[in-house]
Amino acid sequence: MQKDNQKQYRWWQDGIIYQVYPRSFQDTNGDGVGDLRGVIERLEYLQGLGVRAIWLSPIYPSPMADFGYDISDYEGIWPAFGKMADLDELLARVHTAGMKLILDLVPNHSSDEHPWFKESRSSRDDPKRDWYIWKDAKPDGSPPNNWLSVFGGSAWQWDDKTQQYYYHAFLVKQPDLNWRNPQVEQAMLGVMRFWLDKGVDGFRVDAMWHMVKDLQWRDNPRNPDYKEWMATYEHLLPVYSTDQPEMHGIVATMRKVLDEYDQRLMIAEIYLPVHQLVTYYGVHDKAEAHLPFNFMLISLDWDARKIAAAIDEYEGALPERDWPNWVIGNHDQPRITSRVGIGQARVAALLLLTLRGTPTMYYGDELGMRDVPIPPKEVRDPQGLNMPGKNLSRDPERTPMQWDDSINAGFTKGEPWLRLDRAFRRVNANTQKKDPQSFLCLYSKLIRLRQQEPSLATGAYRPVYSDTQLLAYIRQAEDQPAFLIVLNLSHRPCYFTPATIRFTGVIFIDTLPEQEQVSVKDSIDLFGDEGMIVKLDDWQSVSV
Repeated sequence: MQKDNQKQYRWWQDGIIYQVYPRSFQDTNGDGVGDLRGVIERLEYLQGLGVRAIWLSPIYPSPMADFGYDISDYEGIWPAFGKMADLDELLARVHTAGMKLILDLVPNHSSDEHPWFKESRSSRDDPKRDWYIWKDAKPDGSPPNNWLSVFGGSAWQWDDKTQQYYYHAFLVKQPDLNWRNPQVEQAMLGVMRFWLDKGVDGFRVDAMWHMVKDLQWRDNPRNPDYKEWMATYEHLLPVYSTDQPEMHGIVATMRKVLDEYDQRLMIAEIYLPVHQLVTYYGVHDKAEAHLPFNFMLISLDWDARKIAAAIDEYEGALPERDWPNWVIGNHDQPRITSRVGIGQARVAALLLLTLRGTPTMYYGDELGMRDVPIPPKEVRDPQGLNMPGKNLSRDPERTPMQWDDSINAGFTKGEPWLRLDRAFRRVNANTQKKDPQSFLCLYSKLIRLRQQEPSLATGAYRPVYSDTQLLAYIRQAEDQPAFLIVLNLSHRPCYFTPATIRFTGVIFIDTLPEQEQVSVKDSIDLFGDEGMIVKLDDWQSVSV
């Protein structure tokens, strides 16, 4: 058997993925919207940070009803983002820098302005009619069933011209494609090949669990746990409108296309419980997604025992040959700082970058960027606009990247599409790179250590201890030094005195840097909001 440190890991296993939301990353032409040339301009920053792959949220032509997730041309570039030549240059420069580029793929739905849908709604007899989901009204004229849109209201829209309803899991302007039609599947596989032929290194597949629907079109059951503060979509449990068994055959076919190319990656956006989630790695020996996104650290309460149990459940459910992954933020969820607080966001950084599996970072989290309050009259996000009063807008986590203390934080010379955090003059990349105690320096240290130590990059995970405050585990690759990670997930002091192991070591990285290089033995006292990585000189299990 090969030793862990001699195994050949793929780039997405021992590297870090960094999500760029292009609208908010860097504007180069003064229109207030980020663009592809802005990503090119900031490549040196990303390379210096140590990320292995850049994932771009959608860059395709779009009416921007859902800011790019409503696509009118799957094989083009939205003019405000630039031209295809800009994408080609970005791709070349990313590869020259030794990094990878991942695009968002949105196969569940298109824009209603896509030529496919225009043909589909032109008449009931059009050859592309069945490329989308059309159904007759009930005898009383009401929608075919009770399914709801993620963005509020019914998921069915009446079309006067052809006298049928069409289905849209998201906005009215985002009709769902009919993946039970083989022509749709072949068209989308062609889209994948178009970008793979260009040299793109893979896809993050949007809303994958929505792509196939129940053939009987049964009503979804009511959610007995619904609360008024929740999105209206959560009135029902989407058991018939998502996660259908036929989905696995489609994902396996998509994977076959990727496997025609060398080391291309498929990440799947899937919000499902862990035992359903892991089936998207593949069932019946058919490979599916390389990384079905694991959102536990986003969806769980920030509670040490719950997180410890979830890590163990995930590790136990994971198919033996497949690779885990972890996420603490993205463009759809409140930022980690706004969910758990500034102090705990540092602890979360240690957690994300020391768990076994591929970490995905969201732009600006390495600076401790927080959600920015957007006044109601400035809200742009359709989720917020369609469900006013519920504070569900995603604009607060999509505000422009904070580069420096110049006007508009160095993001744009024009009027930014969303307002910035008023604290940008002191919370920005340029200021933080000079401050050894900053968020950015903490992330940089964590990433460097992860790159240098096989135990942290690809080593085994061993749970050690958890209680109402503490979470502790060991990472170790075969014949490599072991690292003990001890995290206080509370604001109060706590005391790590495990009965199951004896250890000696040195604190390598600590959220409170005064502790770094301090030797420890068998027990550790922690301040509130403190997390640390201990390089172990020796450790052994103790029978209890």
